[in-house]
Amino acid sequence: MKHVTVLGSSGSIGTQALEIITASGELAVAGLAVGRDWERAVAQARGCGARAIAVADRAAAEAARVEFEGTVLAGPDAAVELIGATGPDFVLNGVVGAAGLGPTIAALSAGIDVGLANKESLVIGGELVMELSRATGAKLLPVDSEHSALFQLLDGEEGAAVERIVLTASGGPFRGRRDLSGVTVEEALDHPTWAMGGRITIDSATLMNKGFEMIEAHHLFGIGWDRIGVVVHPQSIVHSLVDLVDGATLAHLGYPDMRVQIAYALTSPRRSAVPVERLDLAKVGSLTFEEPDPETFRCLALAREAGEQGGIVPCVLNAAVEVAVAAFLAGRIGFEALPEVIARTIEDVGSGPARDFEELFAVDEAARERSDELIAGLSTK
Repeated sequence: MKHVTVLGSSGSIGTQALEIITASGELAVAGLAVGRDWERAVAQARGCGARAIAVADRAAAEAARVEFEGTVLAGPDAAVELIGATGPDFVLNGVVGAAGLGPTIAALSAGIDVGLANKESLVIGGELVMELSRATGAKLLPVDSEHSALFQLLDGEEGAAVERIVLTASGGPFRGRRDLSGVTVEEALDHPTWAMGGRITIDSATLMNKGFEMIEAHHLFGIGWDRIGVVVHPQSIVHSLVDLVDGATLAHLGYPDMRVQIAYALTSPRRSAVPVERLDLAKVGSLTFEEPDPETFRCLALAREAGEQGGIVPCVLNAAVEVAVAAFLAGRIGFEALPEVIARTIEDVGSGPARDFEELFAVDEAARERSDELIAGLSTK
């Protein structure tokens, strides 16, 4: 029996992971972690038999202690503590944002394989995280649809045989638009193909999410920046492509359903049966592709530039994105101000090597403070 601790169990990745685990006869839930939705965590724990939960919000954790019969860990480091308390065979990290880095570090440090849906772990600290994975032998198994596709496509291919990898992007709700001024929160959250949380959906609308995925792919697969491409594919059927030196191109296809990628991470290298709709290309009819528009969607270029610089710059990038997106969702800044805040934060905080995780945490804090200051300035204009 493989025991799995699920972090971010109240989110879309976490809830789908629990469906797969509870339906399997070979997987069991060791523990669950949430931000503040303690009621859902308690219900999930009772449903899957988990005896420990972690709740980042202390007040919510106190409420959970009244209702839950098992162990309740509280505070911002509760997910990290949960990994130590449950001693799982596998950690599925579905936490959103910078909060997911600590649990990734904790799991890898303990030699535990990680199913990584938290792309910020590699955006913020990719160089250090990959070093840690290599040092302990703990594996990072990607859960993002694009990276799971690449992980499978590259299996068995020698590095010299790979000419280029290509990430596909749906284009978000504003594909084809040239003017993004006046965009409302409701419009930005109306994603055409994927059902995701607010932060990720906004990042998809700006194409920042695809920029993050480029950084993630660079670290996961050791691919140079000159060999990473992006193509807009609105049907979201082709999840990624690999160009080989002999002229062949490999593609991973399927309807947009994250249960496929989650199941593969949980049971890899063995495949398990997943009750999803099978691809019918005749029913799909046609697949289209187009180049992204870096002038309108400046965030894609900002992310690539940050990734190429490396060091602390991607950490600054992520902090600025988290703060700016939260401000947009709260109505404090307009959609068109997002790239401005991000670019100015990177310029003001500066660059340099990422020497250790403590330095990255300090950089993250400084970048958040600077982004807040910039947003306050924009809000008063």
